Amino acid sequence: MDFNFNEMELDIINMLEDFCVNEVKPLAAELDEQERFPTETLEKLSEMGMMGMYIPEEYGGAGLSYNTYTAANEIFNKYCASTGCMFEVHGSLVTWPLLTYGTEEQKQKYLPKMASGEMLGAFGLTEPGAGSDASGQKTTAVDNGDHWLLNGTKCFITNGYYASLYLVFAMTDKEKGTKGISAFLVEKGTPGFSFGTKEKKMGIHGTATYELVFEDVKLPKDALLGKVGEGFKIAMSTLDGGRISIAAQGVGIAQGALNELIPVIKARKQFGRSIASFQNTQFKVAEMQTEIDAARLLVYRASQMKQDHKPCVKEAAMAKYYATKTANDVARMCLQLAGGIGFTREYPFERFMRDAKITEIYEGTNEIQRIIISGEMGIR
Repeated sequence: MDFNFNEMELDIINMLEDFCVNEVKPLAAELDEQERFPTETLEKLSEMGMMGMYIPEEYGGAGLSYNTYTAANEIFNKYCASTGCMFEVHGSLVTWPLLTYGTEEQKQKYLPKMASGEMLGAFGLTEPGAGSDASGQKTTAVDNGDHWLLNGTKCFITNGYYASLYLVFAMTDKEKGTKGISAFLVEKGTPGFSFGTKEKKMGIHGTATYELVFEDVKLPKDALLGKVGEGFKIAMSTLDGGRISIAAQGVGIAQGALNELIPVIKARKQFGRSIASFQNTQFKVAEMQTEIDAARLLVYRASQMKQDHKPCVKEAAMAKYYATKTANDVARMCLQLAGGIGFTREYPFERFMRDAKITEIYEGTNEIQRIIISGEMGIR
């Protein structure tokens, strides 16, 4: 496979790297400390036309490749995982299913606003009793002839209050199990739609993670995405792409932590020598960079397959599992090598370590990824 980027794509990637160094990195600690959503970053990315990176130009997007979008995910997360998470949910979990399953009318209505940043997306699948087991949905949508009536609760929803378009999954026929789940596009401000608890989390403090509450929400018939009963298929295929983005997030967090460590171990002295001069440190750094590069290759293999419209269930799961494990291992080792200062908030290592943990949990836990991988190998 050829993962090379053309000249225009490299210009975009370099521009985003500069943007993150100058605009994203300086805000990262503040967003974490204040648990504040990166509103100003969202506005700047919207002005740059980056919120619709792979949305076709005919719908107002930049028309870039999926691999360029994957590279952007890695770059954002090198500097601020909260910003990366906001960007990823919008692009992977709402934009892609709209492009893939939406009617032409739905695409014309929403994609230009998604591309411009006027609308931010959020993905509503998880419920208090339905996390890894998405078939345990309790939220319902009843067909009342001229409208759908939506009732239920979703939890752990990234972009929560700040989104304006929500992809929500609900049971339309409880007797059919996963084949009785359908997907709906719900706009913020729809009567009966409100927000519950804002979660207090270990990491990614800059993301707005909210509970969504639906009480007799009337949805027009054209709010249905895809066909009735296709919701589970839509959710699972969407999560394949989401897992590639979370894998890119893992690579970004790991590379960001290691990049921050290098100057610290060169400057920090123990026993009259820099920490970097000890062979143990050199071995650890070499091991970490090798693991990061291996994870990156898995990420771009899956991304390339998705870009080429090839099935990538196993490859996405492998990338997600390995890259997020690497993120946790590297973040933990970087903090260890930084010593006592690594445990303080003066340096970003403890934030990288806290942010890394969620990557092994959301968009399919790593236990689920291993089930998917072995299942795709015919072991069930």
